[in-house]
Amino acid sequence: MAKALIIGAGMTGLASAWYLQEYGYDVEVVDRIGVAAGSSWGNAGWLAPGKTIPLAHPSLWGYGPTALFDRHAALDVPVRIEPKLWAFVAQFMAHATPRAWNNTMASLTMADLGALAAFDELELAGVDAQSIDAPFIIGFGSKREVSGFVGEIEGARRHGQDISFDEVTLEEARKDAPMLTDKVEAIYRLEGQRYIEPGPYCQAIADSIEARGGVVRSGEEVVAVQSTRKPAVKFATGQWLSADVVVIATGAWLPQLAKDMGVGTMVQAGRGYSFSVETEQPATCPVYLPVQKVACTPYQGRFRVAGTMEFRGPDEPFQPKRVESIIHTTKPMFQGVDWDSRQDEWVGSRPVTPDGLPLVGATKLPNVYTNGGHGMWGVVLGPISGKMLAKQIATGEVDDTIKPFDPLRGPLGGL
Repeated sequence: MAKALIIGAGMTGLASAWYLQEYGYDVEVVDRIGVAAGSSWGNAGWLAPGKTIPLAHPSLWGYGPTALFDRHAALDVPVRIEPKLWAFVAQFMAHATPRAWNNTMASLTMADLGALAAFDELELAGVDAQSIDAPFIIGFGSKREVSGFVGEIEGARRHGQDISFDEVTLEEARKDAPMLTDKVEAIYRLEGQRYIEPGPYCQAIADSIEARGGVVRSGEEVVAVQSTRKPAVKFATGQWLSADVVVIATGAWLPQLAKDMGVGTMVQAGRGYSFSVETEQPATCPVYLPVQKVACTPYQGRFRVAGTMEFRGPDEPFQPKRVESIIHTTKPMFQGVDWDSRQDEWVGSRPVTPDGLPLVGATKLPNVYTNGGHGMWGVVLGPISGKMLAKQIATGEVDDTIKPFDPLRGPLGGL
């Protein structure tokens, strides 16, 4: 039986391992910390293909410069001398054009269309977790704020997604999201999406892998990958381990292992923050505030509040001021929320590429592959990416779904 070693136990790595088992591989997953320890654990858990769209939007040319000097802005780029960071920002902004946005949206669409079916496959095959069908309530402070969001939805529709998106009254919205205040003047209901509790869901995939004979090991840091024909990885302990196939799924840390494998696309940590709070009345579905860029989800009897796109190093310390900023911008829109009851404060380093596309496929090293760079969409696109990568590894066929995600495509894809 061929052996596959997967580095990284987040959603993309675990999905890669699970689907490789479907092709008969003996799999071992290793992670330097543990299951869902990177950007998978504390995110909003949205399975929202209708909102899985390019991050580099033309509106950034108006919003980005002002955000640099607004301490409460959702986009946070530290003003400091850091050539690599600013090189990434320059490439990212180069993709914030209508043409590049449409090219990236076209490249994401097949994965978006197949995303939820991959979750169905996991659950029907014994992964003991559930993705929850629910409407998404989208709230705006005024009618004039709506056009940008509607434009994004129309863009996704134009490229083939069937998205139900209708305006509702505050009274109707409060049946699902009773915390909305009167300051929420324009509200829409987005149907056909789902959500999960991401940490427990990842653990359920890991449990399924082990139940089917695979191995998931924590506290194992890989510091190097080599391959002439059969790959081998070196652990921080100095130990080497060989396998027939290696998949690098280390999120924002992917360049540390893949930079010498022909993977020229930059990967920058776009750090997101979250916490959970008590509410007087529970929400029954996710809530999104597009202007504040705050995504909220029911979570274990509480309400998870997530936001911020902070371009810093993946291992930099937690910045409490980012949580304060989320609260500052969100408070006027919500009532009955005990902001002092915060638990589960978290920062996760999401792996963002300049062109908004993941890095899924073969590197220039024989039998070494990557599955990462999904930005904010690693949870929703993790299973479909893992499925298609496993197909490529096992059959040699690159499915059309992931052809645009070629890790060797270079830094100027989509322009």
